[in-house]
Amino acid sequence: MLALLRAQDPALAEAAATVCAASPFVAASLEWMLRHGSDLGELHRARAPGQTAASILDATRALSDEKDMQRVLRQRRREDMTRIAFRDLSGWAPLDEALDDLSDLADACCEAALRFAGRRLQARHGLPRNERGEECRPVVLGMGKLGGRELNFSSDIDLIFCYTQGGETDGARPLSNDEYFGRLTQDTGKLLSARTEDGFVFRVDTMLRPFGSAGALAASFAAMEEYYQVHGREWERYALIKARPVAGDIAAGEGLLRTLRPFVYRRYLDFNAIGSLRELKRLIEDDVKRKGMDDNVKLGRGGIRELEFIVQSFQLVRGGNETPLRDARLRPVLRYLGEAGHLPPATAARLDACYVYLRRLENAIQMYGDEQAHVLPADEARRAALCVAMGNADWCGLLEQLDEVRGFVQNEFERIFAESGKGREEGPLGRLVAGIWSGQVDAGDAADALYSAGYKQSPKELVEDLEALKALRLVRGMREETALKLQQLLAQLFGEALQQAQPALALRRALRIIQAVVGRSTYLTLLRESDATRQQLLGLCAASPWLTEFIAQSPVLLDSLLDPRTLYAPPEKQELFEDLALRATEIEGQGTEAAMDLLRRYQKEMTLRVAAADLLHALPLVKISDRLTWLAEAIVGQALRFAWAEMSAQYGEPLRRDGQPAGFGVIAYGKFGGIELGYGSDLDLVFVHDCDALEEDSSGGGRPLNNGTWLARLAQRLINSLATQTHAGRAYEIDMQLRPSGASGLLVSSLEGFAGYQRSEAWTWEHQALTRARYVAGSAGLGTAFEALRLEVLCRPRDAAKLRQEVADMRRKMVAKLDKSTAVLWDVKQGQGGLTDCEFLTQFLVLRDAAQSPAVAHWSDNWRQLEALAEAGSIGAGDKEALIDSYRAYRGFAHVRSLQNEPALVPQEEFLQQREVVKRIWKGLFGE
Repeated sequence: MLALLRAQDPALAEAAATVCAASPFVAASLEWMLRHGSDLGELHRARAPGQTAASILDATRALSDEKDMQRVLRQRRREDMTRIAFRDLSGWAPLDEALDDLSDLADACCEAALRFAGRRLQARHGLPRNERGEECRPVVLGMGKLGGRELNFSSDIDLIFCYTQGGETDGARPLSNDEYFGRLTQDTGKLLSARTEDGFVFRVDTMLRPFGSAGALAASFAAMEEYYQVHGREWERYALIKARPVAGDIAAGEGLLRTLRPFVYRRYLDFNAIGSLRELKRLIEDDVKRKGMDDNVKLGRGGIRELEFIVQSFQLVRGGNETPLRDARLRPVLRYLGEAGHLPPATAARLDACYVYLRRLENAIQMYGDEQAHVLPADEARRAALCVAMGNADWCGLLEQLDEVRGFVQNEFERIFAESGKGREEGPLGRLVAGIWSGQVDAGDAADALYSAGYKQSPKELVEDLEALKALRLVRGMREETALKLQQLLAQLFGEALQQAQPALALRRALRIIQAVVGRSTYLTLLRESDATRQQLLGLCAASPWLTEFIAQSPVLLDSLLDPRTLYAPPEKQELFEDLALRATEIEGQGTEAAMDLLRRYQKEMTLRVAAADLLHALPLVKISDRLTWLAEAIVGQALRFAWAEMSAQYGEPLRRDGQPAGFGVIAYGKFGGIELGYGSDLDLVFVHDCDALEEDSSGGGRPLNNGTWLARLAQRLINSLATQTHAGRAYEIDMQLRPSGASGLLVSSLEGFAGYQRSEAWTWEHQALTRARYVAGSAGLGTAFEALRLEVLCRPRDAAKLRQEVADMRRKMVAKLDKSTAVLWDVKQGQGGLTDCEFLTQFLVLRDAAQSPAVAHWSDNWRQLEALAEAGSIGAGDKEALIDSYRAYRGFAHVRSLQNEPALVPQEEFLQQREVVKRIWKGLFGE
């Protein structure tokens, strides 16, 4: 044979010598191909996408005889398998090409067999249709390695057969769709797996279908959805990670998998999955030991299955939040794990190299005789062939290389699946917690023991907190196994809180969060499994009671504690906007509830990250306010886009008289407008539009709506999307009191109406508020028009004496109503010489001097306004610096107090220097 090959194709003959030494199957197949005149030039060429499918479908399209169909499929399979093995063993094809080609071959054979079986059934029974007479289509889901386009050389193919809807066929001998698609499944499987004189195509396994061997051979989409919702088991989640439509109606199959996605990927970080995978791996290990399969490169230690479990653990835990993890292919996911920092990049790269080696080794074992084998060979001939395939000089060298690969995979597997804190609950504090829990240690002895262990403050209260946790209804109703895991978590927390400066304070606050999540096993598992999460939780609880309550009210935030690199590094502005927009695209089409949930979760997640960086002193106050303000801008902008899309889908869009779409804009006032948002700040908003055809109806929708009503409903939807309380809380409280005419005014005003109000009706205090107004979301053109209007209003000439009197009168009213100062305490915000006085001084100067120096009205934040006022000569440089320093000190103090859930009150003897400076400047301007 080699001599004949040398005459025809010397390069092919040279490679064939090595290939045939590695694979008797390829050697025999080359002889067969030479006898049958096959095109050996195919061995040189990589296949283009779709080429295999087109070739096989063309070869089988006109066939009507079952034996002819079986023969053609088996011969094509032999030729293609020979080509794939030859290119792999010769080193002409990388691993991905071999796996892709094997998967393409299986896909094409499934499609050809499905079409052939369908043609024969339809000739007898007609087309399957639903109740409306529409054709019902089959879908074949490839599972396992076929689904991941990673099929090994001599593998079963795991398939699930399903179909779009119930009904019956329309032929002379009708069948129910259940029966029709059941027969289609049987006939397709027989075409592929029956052994004939030409062999078989693929062994077909359908045991992964709903209810396994007890279930129907094919299930409707509705039955599939119900099964996974009601009966789906944990291992079936792992299986569906790899699911991919391989034959039939591919688009319908992709739609089905999107419907099943919530079953596979949880919206939260699902650490329960790690425990389930760990248990599944134990079962496999027991089976391997029982059957003596230590040399199994798939199931043995450090083998392919352990590497797959490493990747799947991240997919199951994080896939609900990170789209790249939902890829059915292992290698792209592994690369992403390194890029995203979930694994060290070097570790991810080495695991990838290990995967390539193990898959090449597995394929080489199977290519020897086209046999489904995963165990290292015992006889010398096969070992020699495997050494040739893998490029090793001898068997010892191959084993040495394999042991290095398996050792690395095993170490990584054990690191990732290690049971966190195992045995810690057995220490003294663990035994004490168990004793308190079981009632074997009384409260007094327990408090003494805690005191001795290092809890010098509040040991009695800690015992009471533990008793209160135990008394909760959800805890009393726990299964014994779950209660034991809760005790293990508590033992971990009691031990680790001692590392905090105030251990009792940190632990009591952490127990408040445990109370909030005690009915949600996934969060208890996350805390029990992740040392990093517990460490971050205790540190944040120790630092801030506000943050403790914030996490307790939104336990989903525990997910964010897992990675300190992102926890303490809130994103920059552009990154924040892009991240939210990306997340919004991922929930497109999922409805209002999903949109509202995203806004709330994102707001809370990013607020937590800002607060964590704040408490670590990683960011100064001005950058904290910047980030909280950027976050609000991003949330409001995205909420507006959601609301506009919903309104447009229902009612079309409002148009101006010139036929252009009407604009809608959001103006921020107060702290939001002044870029000074704090934790828990309300958003002061005003809405405007530029529609000049309010009496007309919206255009382009199925249900036209009066334009004025359309815009009012848009405004209300926007408020609801931000402020409505849901299971995820609310994004922000919204205050609309600063709109024209306040609570009695329209929810959304035309810019023209807003301008008229500001020019002729607004009070001085409303112009003071306008100094801090800023356009934050909506139509760009409308924003430009608003900014021009704002400058026009602020820069108009004013009677300085009248302005001085009105500003001073308003400030006196505020002091009388809002100042909480007492004989011993001073109100930093509202007290005389305090923060609000700084703001009023700045606003007065802006309104007084903007007509002569328009630049002073350009900014909306207090600090840059003062800088501009100093440049304009409205205030001396020394007074400007003194005001900014005082303002910064006041804001910093109020900010810290907010994190401690404390009011901004200080003893009367504090901030004396700053107060005197502000009072002096106030007296110089207002004479009082």
